[in-house]
Amino acid sequence: MTATPGRQRDGEATKAEAARATARGTVDPAEVEKFSALAEDWWDPQGRSRALHRLNPTRIAWLRDHACARFGRDPLAVRPLEGLRILDVGCGGGLATEPLARLGATVTGLDATPAAIAVAREHAAGQGLAIDYREATAADLAAEGRAFDLVMALEIVEHVTEPADFLADCAALVAPGGGFALSTFNRTGKAFLLGVVAAEYLLRWVPRGTHDWKRFLKPSEIAGGLRPHGLAVRDVQGLVYNPLTDGWRLSRRDFDVSYLLWAERG
Repeated sequence: MTATPGRQRDGEATKAEAARATARGTVDPAEVEKFSALAEDWWDPQGRSRALHRLNPTRIAWLRDHACARFGRDPLAVRPLEGLRILDVGCGGGLATEPLARLGATVTGLDATPAAIAVAREHAAGQGLAIDYREATAADLAAEGRAFDLVMALEIVEHVTEPADFLADCAALVAPGGGFALSTFNRTGKAFLLGVVAAEYLLRWVPRGTHDWKRFLKPSEIAGGLRPHGLAVRDVQGLVYNPLTDGWRLSRRDFDVSYLLWAERG
């Protein structure tokens, strides 16, 4: 089949995005190209980001509660994160940034994929939300001397080329007394079966090839990568899928597939 001119242009743009990413340290140009193809589906709850939509309420509540505990806020308040500066590294289309902005935070979203940033900006504008979206990396902001009360890296560390450097860049952006939140897959046999085989090949929640099991990291590896940069892990909780509710719950015992990790400075 001969490609249409529109598809040819889209393909050329995607390759150009990937090429621009090659000089960005920990950014993997193949991952940029992969997620550029998914950009149009970010806000479709039944699309290729469906699993993230189902996961979002659990991880946002966890983030809110930890931030409130760290900064002395009331999690039941209407805008409990009012005035806090939050950075979402690898924000994609903004699934986590928007809820946090509604909770009162001043949010900056970073992504190396121009198509994702374009989607995020358009959707936030449609919702009347003032979010600073930037096509950039954590290293870019660290070079500017920026600092945030909370830095997040959700479902992103498994997609970078140099996890140790990526964690160092994120840690450099955490202000004194600030927090760092991360979510990712654990490198276990169960994570391979459920996070790759089931999610990509059987249930088809995400396209095949979205994840590489060899890039998954254990909580101890994340903790080891943060410790030299002044961040101490305070909490790790597993994310467990419940097929009866089609949702996720937190577990302090089961980290076998994916997990949330909270670390603090000072």
